[in-house]
Amino acid sequence: MRKMKENACNNKNQKKNPGFLLSAVSSNSGKTAAACGLMSAFKQEGKRVFACKCGPDYIDPMFHREVLGVDSKNLDLFFSEEDILKEGYLKHTKDADITITEGVMGFYDGMSLDSVKGSSYDVAQTLGLPVILVINARGAAMTLVATVKGIVEFRPDSNIRGILLNRVSAMLYPRLKEMLENELARIGHDEIKIVGYMPENEAFHLESRHLGLVTPQEMENLQEKVRQAGEILAKTVDLELLEKIAGEAAVWKAEVSEESEKIGSLKSLNYPVRIAVARDEAFCFYYKDNLELLESLGCEVIEFSPLHDKKLPENVKGILLGGGYPELYGKELAENQSMLESIRRALEDKIPCLAECGGFMYLHEEMEAMDKKFYHMAGVLPGRAYRTPRLNRFGYVTLIQNHSVLGCETLGEIPAHEFHYFDSENCGKAFHAAKPESMRNWECIHGTETMLAGFPHLYYYGNPKVAEAFLKECMKYHSRRGE
Repeated sequence: MRKMKENACNNKNQKKNPGFLLSAVSSNSGKTAAACGLMSAFKQEGKRVFACKCGPDYIDPMFHREVLGVDSKNLDLFFSEEDILKEGYLKHTKDADITITEGVMGFYDGMSLDSVKGSSYDVAQTLGLPVILVINARGAAMTLVATVKGIVEFRPDSNIRGILLNRVSAMLYPRLKEMLENELARIGHDEIKIVGYMPENEAFHLESRHLGLVTPQEMENLQEKVRQAGEILAKTVDLELLEKIAGEAAVWKAEVSEESEKIGSLKSLNYPVRIAVARDEAFCFYYKDNLELLESLGCEVIEFSPLHDKKLPENVKGILLGGGYPELYGKELAENQSMLESIRRALEDKIPCLAECGGFMYLHEEMEAMDKKFYHMAGVLPGRAYRTPRLNRFGYVTLIQNHSVLGCETLGEIPAHEFHYFDSENCGKAFHAAKPESMRNWECIHGTETMLAGFPHLYYYGNPKVAEAFLKECMKYHSRRGE
């Protein structure tokens, strides 16, 4: 284990930010339902609750913010150096009474089959967070002891402090709790407590589709469902014990790394630059940190809707077209001809633009929607974006550019992430993408002096040169327009 993690408790920069990480044996164990229910329960007690999500997923943080009204951010050790992760976590949680971090996949599942790097365990260790393990207990008894023992002892520094049992009845729970705590004490793990249970209830069933949870805008009565989940967990979970465990969290700041110094060296703009950010039902995938970094450098973020607005906002000097669900709104997007024309003209005028995944699809001549029909889009990029029966090029990638983009001959390695059920006849060739610890690689992204458009999602702190280069082009555009 890295030395900086071993010395966490003795670090003079240690800071208390109450919180814990919720993890599980595998995906589909109830982590998301537990996280949302507990956030709701603590909010109903009047606590200032903040949230985090391990990994690159956009959907759960969006869910936390829009349904629960809980500020949420991603924690990702492929995108971030350890000190950047810590600094971001401390900044995000500084006003929280309690922060609930939702893990990803199984507790030890990392970026490859034989690695814990980037796993929920890795994040918990990096941040000094105690862990609550969610376990599906339906149809099991003593085997649960063996499961917990194996997970806890697989890494002696797991810091698992509590167990939340899922799919358990009120009648069975007291006996299960007594048996588990007695057995755990017998094998030397009396520090691990059974914190409560989640009963079988419709309030814990969240709908899903091809990209995970459905967007909050579309889920009928969702806020009421989550409120009910919170009321239930307030009765079935020992919230006071969870708060006590959360108080053991000790996030410490590491020495400033080279990567942190790179970010600190970014120069703020001489005057505000307006950046148009597409945000509506069709375009909603943005890392909170990306927008905050742009704002910290002097950008004025102006949101607009490709679905509902007639044209781009006035006097913008750059455009962000994020991912989302444009395929669900193909007809509506195609019918908004004035917006398509506004974006087409702006890009023909060489306004700087970063377009990712759904935003990239929107720039095609045509896009297939979920109704299996093709619709005319902005027509900035030749070819069609089309639906495929399975995930394409799923997971982390490292990008290396093949030619000059955004005024730079070399931006260095760029960590990115792909997750899409669509493909393109024209994915671009500006970058070479390689999966970590794999032989898979391919060409991707359309890159010019003023545009990056492709399926990969970027996290600006992963390589701040991208954001810096984009803003320099925005400044050039500003100067060229004489405004």
